[in-house]
Amino acid sequence: MRPWLRRSLLGGAIAVVVLAATTALVMQQPQFGGRLSGERLTRAQANPHFHDGVFANPLPPAGYTFADTRELLQGQLFGKEVREPPAPIPVVKVDPLALSAPPSANGLRTFWIGHATVYVEIDGIRLLVDPIFSEYASPFNIGPKRLHPTPITIDELPPIDAVLITHDHYDHLDMASVQQLARKGAMLFVPLGIGAHLEVWGIPKAQIHEFEWWQSQPLRGVSIVSTPSRHYSGRRLADQNATLWTSWSVIGPHHRVYFSGDTGYSDHFRTIGDRLGPFDLAFIKIGAYGPTQPWIDIHMSAEDAVRASLDVRARRMFPVHWGTFNLAFHDWDEPIKRASAAATKSKVDLLTPRVGDVVDADKPFASEAWWEKVR
Repeated sequence: MRPWLRRSLLGGAIAVVVLAATTALVMQQPQFGGRLSGERLTRAQANPHFHDGVFANPLPPAGYTFADTRELLQGQLFGKEVREPPAPIPVVKVDPLALSAPPSANGLRTFWIGHATVYVEIDGIRLLVDPIFSEYASPFNIGPKRLHPTPITIDELPPIDAVLITHDHYDHLDMASVQQLARKGAMLFVPLGIGAHLEVWGIPKAQIHEFEWWQSQPLRGVSIVSTPSRHYSGRRLADQNATLWTSWSVIGPHHRVYFSGDTGYSDHFRTIGDRLGPFDLAFIKIGAYGPTQPWIDIHMSAEDAVRASLDVRARRMFPVHWGTFNLAFHDWDEPIKRASAAATKSKVDLLTPRVGDVVDADKPFASEAWWEKVR
């Protein structure tokens, strides 16, 4: 073998070894979470939606075709959409003192923190759903960056009774946020399997409660119920669908709220409405959908989000999962425009608060098309 060829092969081999070692080291970082094992794995294996080592949707999403992949690649490289707001999104600063008193035992008030993160007081308890206060929806400080500040910080929040997590994607399960909330004493209510991530992050087992669909747990007179959704999970390339995903239904003595989480449209909404509705508020995702059918099957369109609100028998619909991160191939404000049009057509009471606007479910709320002024 000629010397130059030998040197080239040796250099290539060294590069491969270094790359493999670096990748292995990176994947050991805590942000990627843990893996199912022991009692948690045994419990997953007994779940009717767990097959061949992964969780599965009762109604499977369409598989990607070559045409779908080509369309996604073209959209990523050549899409002309305005995917980020051209001017600052209005954010209403929340006064921490206004939250310092104990929540009303028969009240329901809330505000949107951004993306799928909402603060809710319902019948005497405080909830935080899918909290992400970090600047990036990714394991590191790269990737989708927050497009607006939060209206309140974790340190400014009052004591949170329970944090509800819908699934383990980075824009819904943020390591730094849940660690900080756990240190402040919050309980973590999560779908089955996510406890493995939380334990790696140093969260005590006593604060972790893992649910399968239709399981419930009382919390100071309020019932927290894990309800179905149509989505997927994973924090690594090699752990897709290793943990369960869920929606949440919260049933109090005076009020009921529903959180869709990320989901495609299916008959699970009607089942939830029949079993647990009607709901005073339904927090339903409207953004980060399409353009291909496999994507729509796990991130429904804005029109289907309005249908879902009707299916779960919601008195009011609160749209979330739009305007905070650039995650899809549509204009940043397209989801709310389409949802507003569909809600008007279907006579759905659609709330459109600004980030940080406090909504009292028992009082009128003056919604406005504030996104039209972001120019």
